[in-house]
Amino acid sequence: MAILPRVILKKGREKPVLRGHPWVFSGAVAKVEGEVSPGEVGEVYSKEGQFLGLGHLNPRSQIILRLLTSQEEGLGEDFFRERISRAAVLREEWLKEKTNAYRVINGEGDYLPGLIVDRYGETLVLQCLTAGMDRFKEMLTHLLAKEFRPLTIYERSDVATRSEEGLAESCGLLYGKKIPDFIEIEEYGCRFKVNIKKGQKTGFYLDQRENRFFLKKLSEGKNVLDCFCFTGAFSMHAGSGGAKELTLIDSSEEALLIAKEHFGLNPLDKIPHRLIRGDAFEIMRGLETRYDILILDPPPFARKKGHLPSASRGYKDLNLSAFRLLNKGGLLFTFSCSHHMGWDLFQKIVFSAALDSGKRVQFVGRMGHPWDHPINLSHPEGEYLRGLICRVS
Repeated sequence: MAILPRVILKKGREKPVLRGHPWVFSGAVAKVEGEVSPGEVGEVYSKEGQFLGLGHLNPRSQIILRLLTSQEEGLGEDFFRERISRAAVLREEWLKEKTNAYRVINGEGDYLPGLIVDRYGETLVLQCLTAGMDRFKEMLTHLLAKEFRPLTIYERSDVATRSEEGLAESCGLLYGKKIPDFIEIEEYGCRFKVNIKKGQKTGFYLDQRENRFFLKKLSEGKNVLDCFCFTGAFSMHAGSGGAKELTLIDSSEEALLIAKEHFGLNPLDKIPHRLIRGDAFEIMRGLETRYDILILDPPPFARKKGHLPSASRGYKDLNLSAFRLLNKGGLLFTFSCSHHMGWDLFQKIVFSAALDSGKRVQFVGRMGHPWDHPINLSHPEGEYLRGLICRVS
């Protein structure tokens, strides 16, 4: 058996690993024994020589090792087959007959750090975020094809985090049939067109599915404003739930054109609706108070910790405008998908905006990840989607 590189931790720095955290940061490392190239499998030991686990090494990254197992075992096909099968069972139990579009593998949440796989009907979309998973891409494609029997596996490894791993962006067909420009999916009775090759994330915001369905139940007879709407998924659920009027705002003309098609696809053309292209910050300032439900689902404002001050100002501005636009009894669905924006800070920002709006506001609920986006309890960094429901009373 080949001798693997070893990461030796500084004294006392093994505790997070023993508690199940899958990341070893370079600052916790005393030394690395052996030659290491990005993505290579290596071992991690405590200062006292205790074996802690195996994972993917990358000396170029601040996260020098991503733990795959705490056992002394081989990291071959059998290992990855078992992890993929385990992930598949969770989805089959919770999502059967609800949707044909969902996350199959959620990185650290499914104990496969650096790997994202989403399903859109008969197509799987794969993202390798780390050098380690990138090395295993061919084997992973083979195992996914055997487990799920899709018609197509397409790669969308076009995320900025790959540069931190020393990797270039990579997109293209990995397996099976060439995909069309759009794939149609269904979600709790609503139908959507998804652009796998160019759409946000892997084509669609799958992480908001349950939150959209919850909105649907509250929308009957309501006037709804959907900000940062992308292709209008929240609005389609609101419309199918009986919304009286819909207004959609997004900066992308292409996204709004697809949203317009979604009104015909569902069909919801008879509901009065407006699609407004532009900056939501500016457009909201020019609207009048007349909405019963308002959705704020902006892109991440804080991709790094250093961005938090400016991100906080952005979220405050948006939520202040939202409260001013809501009727008495109106509901605000407000979200942050910034990894570095914790629950406490986000809640303080929203409550500060409520105070400055001069309106009396109740906090009535929280929203987050759906079942197919599990989070490893030992890895709180895996939680990024935070949503609050507020009521203007």
